[in-house]
Amino acid sequence: MNDFTSAAAKKRFLTFCALGAVLFTVVGFALGLLWMGNRYPMLKEPAFQQFTVSYNKIIDDYLNGAEPKKLINGAAEGMVASLEDPYSRYLAEEKGNAYTESYEGQIYGIGAEIREEEGQFVISGLTKGAPAERGGLLPGDMIISADNQKLSGKTFEELLGIIRGEEGTSVSLQIQRPNQTGPFTLTLKREAIPIHTVTSELLEGGIGHVTISRFAEKTADEFAAALTELQTEKPLKGLLLDMRSNPGGLLQPTIKIASTLIPKDKVILNVVYKNERQTITYKSKQEKEWTVPVAVLVNGQSASASEVLTAALKESAGAAVIGEKTYGKGVVQAFNQFKDGSVLSLTEAQWKTPGGTWINKTGVSPDYVVALPAYTQLRPLAIGTEMKVGSYGEDVKTLQLMLKELGYTRTGQKGLFDKQTAEALSKFQTAEKLEATGSFNDKTGYQLLERLREKLGREDSQLQKGIEVLKIRS
Repeated sequence: MNDFTSAAAKKRFLTFCALGAVLFTVVGFALGLLWMGNRYPMLKEPAFQQFTVSYNKIIDDYLNGAEPKKLINGAAEGMVASLEDPYSRYLAEEKGNAYTESYEGQIYGIGAEIREEEGQFVISGLTKGAPAERGGLLPGDMIISADNQKLSGKTFEELLGIIRGEEGTSVSLQIQRPNQTGPFTLTLKREAIPIHTVTSELLEGGIGHVTISRFAEKTADEFAAALTELQTEKPLKGLLLDMRSNPGGLLQPTIKIASTLIPKDKVILNVVYKNERQTITYKSKQEKEWTVPVAVLVNGQSASASEVLTAALKESAGAAVIGEKTYGKGVVQAFNQFKDGSVLSLTEAQWKTPGGTWINKTGVSPDYVVALPAYTQLRPLAIGTEMKVGSYGEDVKTLQLMLKELGYTRTGQKGLFDKQTAEALSKFQTAEKLEATGSFNDKTGYQLLERLREKLGREDSQLQKGIEVLKIRS
């Protein structure tokens, strides 16, 4: 009996253990699902099943095959695009690397400035002594392909991802030069290229003119060095801070520059997060008093971080703002970079001026409204544009206005390329030591732009107003 009881008890015990193990497994699995659901909310979304089914269907059955990573990147890009936020974006791999590198102190590349014109990539400037200049690239050259990859349809970030790379490696570029019949190939070795975002010069009357093109990692250090250099011989009488067409950039160097010029403990900006759950107020940490009067130059393309600094200087330091109303970007993005280089840049907060104003879509208004000459607003003539007697349209109007501004004709825009236009263009070509064909081509277009830039430098009404204001205040 005791033996029977013992065997039965043992059997019940084993059964209990088995049931306990099953129960533990079920509970553990349920808790795991609960944790997964809390950790990854999208798993709870009914639509997530559509995503997984679609993903598996594409992987298993798509005729031409599909790369899992490409599908996931496409899904991430689609999620961000669905926000319909012009400032939030997902940049996959090389695009993400190009994005973050653009804010670093140096990049590994060829030392060429590139602009995008209607889907074409054109050399707009060269870093002195860098591989691009040594290799013979010229402003106005158009890049057709890079490392045997055609650039048609590619984004600017994708192009940067191809051209930049490890130091000492090479990149092959196919180039189309204006006035040459066919393209040619250049192979250039990548080098460390410093990124300079600050330039300075000493103007008449002891006024320092400092231009900030954008805000990158080293911008505050460059700014400090520029101030030191400007004051080597004698103290400044005024500081003219030029942020025209500055698209913004990183917030920390912006705050550091503001702390140089704004009295200690004065507010620089307020950053307000989602549902106002958190507000961070940034105040000046000025170490040495700044007593020199400051004026700021801005225009309609001054955006984001440049607006932060402009508003802070205006409201917390009494700086004069000169030019045109700024762009009006009053939101802040934070970006996360993943192991493969991809970047998620997401709008996470608003920023407000020291006085509490949200400038989004309204901009910062200047104290002195000064517009630049009308010719600075002329539409660009795309690479490859050709015009001759008999041509007509908006491009011809633009050309005629350029020639008029440079003094080669008194005639206004007519839109018809007539004999008078050809004669004026021929005079310009002769003066520039170009072939006097009387017809428009890329080489002529580039020279026209250069002369207009020089003219603007001589007739910069915003700069002159800044000097005038600082002389009064000094």
